[in-house]
Amino acid sequence: MLQDYFASMHILRATLRDLGPLRRIEQACFLKDAWPLLDLLAVLTWPEVVRLKAVEDGQMIGFIARDPRPSEHLAWIATVGVLPEYQRRGIGRALLRECEQRLTQPRIRLCVRVSNESAIRLYQQEGYLAMDTWREYYNDKENAVVMEKIR
Repeated sequence: MLQDYFASMHILRATLRDLGPLRRIEQACFLKDAWPLLDLLAVLTWPEVVRLKAVEDGQMIGFIARDPRPSEHLAWIATVGVLPEYQRRGIGRALLRECEQRLTQPRIRLCVRVSNESAIRLYQQEGYLAMDTWREYYNDKENAVVMEKIR
C-alpha cells in the first residue's frame, strides 16, 4: 500500500511558479509562524537554496528548503511542511531524505518547536540529535529545539 502511494507522489524542484501553493502549505502548517510573502519569494529564487516539492495528482502537497552554509561546513533545513491532510504518510521523511542526498556539507541543522513531538521523533529516527534550545524563538515565544545530523 505504501509503495503504491509513493508511486503516485513525486519530488520535484520547486520554482517561483509554486508561490501560491507554497503560501497555502505555509499557512496550513505554520499557523503562528507562516513566512511572509517576501521570505517565500526569497526561498523560491535564491540561487544557492535547494527547494523541493512533493506533488501528487498535479498538486503541491509538501515542501522543503535547505540553505547551504559552506563557510560553516553545514546546511540548514529552513522549512519542511506537508499539508495536514497528507501528513503521517512518509512524505516529510521522503522530502528530508531527498534534500539530504543533495547536500555536500557534512552537517545538517534544523529547528523545531519543542511541542512538535511527532516532528522531533521523525528527525531522531533520521539521525538528528538535539544540540541546543533557542528560548522564545517562535512568534508566540515557544522554544525551539536545534537538531543536528552529521553524515
